[in-house]
Amino acid sequence: MVVYSFYIFDRHTECIYTKSWLPAPRPSSATSSTVIHTQSSASATTASDNAKLVFGTVFSLRNMVRKLGGDDDAFISYRTGQYKLHFYETPANLRFVLLTDTASASMRNVLHQIYINLWVEYVVKNPLAPVEHKGGDGVKNELFELGLDQFIRGLL
Repeated sequence: MVVYSFYIFDRHTECIYTKSWLPAPRPSSATSSTVIHTQSSASATTASDNAKLVFGTVFSLRNMVRKLGGDDDAFISYRTGQYKLHFYETPANLRFVLLTDTASASMRNVLHQIYINLWVEYVVKNPLAPVEHKGGDGVKNELFELGLDQFIRGLL
């Protein structure tokens, strides 16, 4: 399994957290181990544009699923030829999005665990963390970032 990127959108539809990983370069041999590397050379505008595209896709697909299936149906994931997008919405209208390779199983439980074990523990329960992230201020919590990175690496 390969994890490409992770996004958190707040209830105001702004991207408050994003993290990208790149797969390790594949050797020419048929067998290779999957390792992830943190992306460090992406520009801020490209990351912002990607976040907007991801949210627009999720918003459109979620609305389409609700119109076709009713309020009881929920948008969970979709797959293209290149990636699979996993979606989880919290009761507080935070939206967690994870992009993985196409062969991965449902990551809904993983996103729920990230919300419960990392987001709530390190961001919500932190008295110094802002409640609202207005004006594009993202989450700047070192414990959350380290915990997320270790959790994702532990999935492999």
